[in-house]
Amino acid sequence: MRLLVHVEGQTEETFVNLVLGTHLASAGYSVVGARLIGRVGARRHRGGAVPWRTVRDGILNHLKGDREAISTTMVDYYGMPPAWPGRTAAEALPQKERASFVQGAVAEDVRQHMGGDFDGRRFIPYVSMHEFEALLFSDCQRFAESVGHPNLASGMKAILAQFGDPEAIDDTQATAPSKRIIQLLPSYQKVSMGATAAADIGLAVIRQRCGNFAQWLAQLEAVPS
Repeated sequence: MRLLVHVEGQTEETFVNLVLGTHLASAGYSVVGARLIGRVGARRHRGGAVPWRTVRDGILNHLKGDREAISTTMVDYYGMPPAWPGRTAAEALPQKERASFVQGAVAEDVRQHMGGDFDGRRFIPYVSMHEFEALLFSDCQRFAESVGHPNLASGMKAILAQFGDPEAIDDTQATAPSKRIIQLLPSYQKVSMGATAAADIGLAVIRQRCGNFAQWLAQLEAVPS
């Protein structure tokens, strides 16, 4: 069974290839890969805030081209264009419900375009409320040690204490999870350090602290069985 993760950035791409793929191989997937959303064949124009129609076309092409494959997404709510399914309506909901609401709307849109005989288990979208770095607050001490700055942990714990939940750390231009890390560690490199730190923290810890991520991972794990 093959899984393709449609991601919006190189950090997520590296995470899938380094961490998620290894884990899901043990769950029964033969291949787990990542693909940056956006224009096929033009990597410099891929990732980031991409219109839903472009993303959907990539998902539909994958699902129709490989009838045995599973597709998913790894994108964040904050940077999502308002025309994505459910994105505008979700603004009226409590923050904890927004990402899951968009996930449902995105899944339904793909189902409608695939037709009535489509098996909905083949598309399992994941929308994080904030960016990838929120997951790294699942274990501040391990993250700090992973990047070679153990003293960083106290500052990260203070940030986490304000929200109580890594997935709730806010995401304005100045206070996004990655910007908060950079304020503490100006040398932080998202792509090279982020996925490695996630591997050091471990999926078991991340899923324990991040409920929406845990639900997505459990759904992916259940498909091969």
